[in-house]
Amino acid sequence: METQSPTTGLFSRRARLASGQPIGRLMALALNYPSILSLAAGFVDNATLPCEAVRASMEQLGKDPQRLRKSLQYDSAAGSAAFRTALVDWGYRGSLETKPAADRVILTAGSNQFLHLLAEALIDPGDIVIAAAPTYFVFLGTVRGVDGRVVGVRADQDGLCMDSLEEALDRIATAGHAPRLKAIYSVTDFDNPAGSCLSLVRRQRLLEIVARWRKEHGPLLIISDNAYQQIRFDGTELPPLSALDREAANYVIDLGTFSKSFSPGIRVGWGVVPEAMVERLLEMKSNMDFGSPHFSQVLMCEALVSGEVDRHLPEIQTGYRVKRDAMLSALEQQLGDLPGVHWRKPQGGLYVWLSLPEGIDTSEHGELWQRATQSGVLYVPGSYCYPTEGEAIRTNTMRLSFGVQSSEGITEGIGRLAIAIRSVMDAINGH
Repeated sequence: METQSPTTGLFSRRARLASGQPIGRLMALALNYPSILSLAAGFVDNATLPCEAVRASMEQLGKDPQRLRKSLQYDSAAGSAAFRTALVDWGYRGSLETKPAADRVILTAGSNQFLHLLAEALIDPGDIVIAAAPTYFVFLGTVRGVDGRVVGVRADQDGLCMDSLEEALDRIATAGHAPRLKAIYSVTDFDNPAGSCLSLVRRQRLLEIVARWRKEHGPLLIISDNAYQQIRFDGTELPPLSALDREAANYVIDLGTFSKSFSPGIRVGWGVVPEAMVERLLEMKSNMDFGSPHFSQVLMCEALVSGEVDRHLPEIQTGYRVKRDAMLSALEQQLGDLPGVHWRKPQGGLYVWLSLPEGIDTSEHGELWQRATQSGVLYVPGSYCYPTEGEAIRTNTMRLSFGVQSSEGITEGIGRLAIAIRSVMDAINGH
């Protein structure tokens, strides 16, 4: 007789679809085995957390009892009006002609909450989102959780490949599924997981492609996730997608967060949405939370307006540049002589994308995973980051994070990983 769980039949279909997400397992491994050097966690560096900036902002807030008291009360579903105004002034200071109105900004508890809000608002079962292959694997889980589909298109160092995108769009239209296509998702700057940055030429072409699709087939959105936009080490800063064309305000959603560029513990993110979407999104958000934490918004507003955020950014950028360079140097020293081993040099963000020779399985079921964990190092298998449709899943890839570990920890972690990789390659080659 089959044994039933006490919760059999209790949970909804959406709750069941949310099960089995890899992020929980990876975090549990890191927590349960503290001797493991994690090159997997996308956490920020404790040493760069803005303790002094937060202290100064708290002191200023505390000097105004009326403002402090108000910050401890509910605010609107959209969030602090003063903060939303400050955000657009700060985030679009180089794009004044296309600066959005503050009433198009919705504040959330981190940008992941905004992604969940969009998934709930836009996607019915069977609806389609296009994303890079690879892409942010938590977003894949978010879409899966609302019973949507993600179709992957080829991507490289410069982000989404536009020819591959157009081919995917043609296939969707030919199959008669154009009405089911809701959005194209892109981590525009230094993406998680691959560290790529959508080039200016591709940004402009993406807008052209979507504008053409909208004329021929109807509504289509671009979700531009700018979580890492402020963490640039090299190269020239690129404008947000919505700043490139006035018409883009009708179909581009810009997401941002202070989790990577200031503090994840304060939990403040935002989205700039087309005017026609604001009311419906706020109605849904009101049902969720009556508005995201108001105190966090007021605190971040003080840090932003006082200049604490801008003063702290160089420290974050310098710290992560040093650690990125430590990872790239260790990879060159430990793996540079191995045929078929390649990695990208990101111009910002927290991640390096590593590709191994075909036939080496980096998944949790592969020999490399077992040897790496036994050697005391953790990575994110690249297969987690690929949509199940579209571009083929490459199981010989991995995401390496330089966010948490010190430079010494990164060097040691790459050394342990190299031992595991070489042992697997030797076994394959019969050595």
